[in-house]
Amino acid sequence: MSLIVLFALLALTLAFAPNVLLVVFAGLLFGVFFGGGGDWLVRRIGIGRGWGIGLFVLLVVLGLAGVLFAFAPAAAEQFDELVEQLPAAVEDLRARLEDYAWGEELLRRARPEALMSDGGGGVATTAVMTTFGALGNFVIMLFIGLYVALDPDAYRRGLVSLLTPSARDDGDEVLRKATGSLKNWLVAQLMSMAVVGVLTWLGLWLVGVPLAPILGLIAALLAFIPNIGPIIAAAPAVLLALSDGPTTVWLVVGVYVGVQTLESYAITPLIQKERASLAPALVISVQLLMGVLFGGLGLALATPMAALGLTLVREVYVQRYLDREARTGKAAPAEKEGTDGG
Repeated sequence: MSLIVLFALLALTLAFAPNVLLVVFAGLLFGVFFGGGGDWLVRRIGIGRGWGIGLFVLLVVLGLAGVLFAFAPAAAEQFDELVEQLPAAVEDLRARLEDYAWGEELLRRARPEALMSDGGGGVATTAVMTTFGALGNFVIMLFIGLYVALDPDAYRRGLVSLLTPSARDDGDEVLRKATGSLKNWLVAQLMSMAVVGVLTWLGLWLVGVPLAPILGLIAALLAFIPNIGPIIAAAPAVLLALSDGPTTVWLVVGVYVGVQTLESYAITPLIQKERASLAPALVISVQLLMGVLFGGLGLALATPMAALGLTLVREVYVQRYLDREARTGKAAPAEKEGTDGG
């Protein structure tokens, strides 16, 4: 009965406040990431767990800051060059679009006065509010992750206490296995992101695009968001390639399309099947469903949710309901009633 109540509350939250549930789940992923990295340092250097988590977070921040400062001067120089050359590229694009009726309509709608109209102003305001909302959600995710990483047992005990006493041992075991499945998925995802970053870096370096290492890092980070992330990652590389002409632009697009195709249909499904026992078709299907229902955040969290859901179905429904019936030889209550009535 307690499980029914918990699933009912979960369903109500998902129906009326899905963003809250997604933000909390993302925070739990951060908690798994911080906790796993901290535990790795604890095993290597023998410090306390709290110190290990703090040191791991500090190393992540310093690593990102080091990359930023290392490439900031070159990025600034390339950005200045891009600013100088972009107007000419925009004018060339405008001239090409004006040759088509749909292009003229697109240019008319993209004029500044159209964007600043009542409708455009509403869109701009929504975009600004969405940006601040995303930043606020990210901060909340980080704090949830830190609190969960520092004392995961307290939260696990709290959840287990909501179950009936007879189900608490099973509940504790299921939660531990669910956490393990998220850890396995996260390791697989980090491996996939690293492969994407390296391949993008090598591809752009071969094409001759400047700042290939930092563009590879951007591609690796945004590979966490399937389908949309690679498109966002490709934008700065395409802009930098504009100065070298259309041939370089098409080569850059080819690099990103090739890496994205390899990542989506080969690297990520195979790695996740090996590390997280996720079937590739299941991953793609859940991504499609979550993207349609909950937008970008749902798409970003679709795969870890699939890993978690698969673990819960296997541990709760299959092993503790279906397999228990097979071991005891007793039918489920609904099946008994159906048999008696026949």
